[in-house]
Amino acid sequence: MNGHGKLYLIPVPIIEEQGLKDIPPYNISLVNGLVKFIAEDARNARRFLKQCEYPDITKAEIVLLNEHSKEADISGLLKDLLDGHSVGLMSDAGCPGIADPGADVIYKAHQKHIEVIPLTGPSSIVLSIMASGFNGQNFAFVGYLPIDKQLKIKKIRELEQISGKQNQAQFFIETPYRNEQMMEVLLEALSPNTQVFVGIDIHSPKQLLVSKTVHEWKSSLLPYMHKVPTVFGIYKRH
Repeated sequence: MNGHGKLYLIPVPIIEEQGLKDIPPYNISLVNGLVKFIAEDARNARRFLKQCEYPDITKAEIVLLNEHSKEADISGLLKDLLDGHSVGLMSDAGCPGIADPGADVIYKAHQKHIEVIPLTGPSSIVLSIMASGFNGQNFAFVGYLPIDKQLKIKKIRELEQISGKQNQAQFFIETPYRNEQMMEVLLEALSPNTQVFVGIDIHSPKQLLVSKTVHEWKSSLLPYMHKVPTVFGIYKRH
């Protein structure tokens, strides 16, 4: 034993209004036993702790990790773990380490031989892969595509080509206020028989999970997705 604390990867509800229905009781019990946390946003973290009925939120020590964190900051986040204190790593929504800056801390924890323990919980990306009907044995999540339209079209066609050659489903996300533009570009850039999946507002009462070919999408009314969290997927079937 090296005396290090454990790094717990704590999933957070995708939709706050849904409460803790997707969070196992074990997670809640574990969270309430921790004092030290790493989170993207302190306010969101405290809101989650409150949902878990954390014994005394004023005693919860929350340090921030986000896109502004530097290499030295990330290394500093390991100090408590190296000193023997267990730490909970939270995302703003969903699972830490998936489309989330927490991956950098997890990587460094492995380098320092700190035990990493992922907990069960919701991930809009994983749920989208499950619901898409695409190849669940060969898929890729590629994050955000380029903002520039021409570069975006080029990237989409590259992903379509990879999908066709490797039988690999491709998933990605967009800044919510650009979702509708993304959908328009997908329908412009892709071949008629390529399938497009959208996972809109996953786990909310308005959730919409749909897979159609480009041809079918062009023949139907497009769903409302402006400023709504959405996961996109494309798949060129053999």
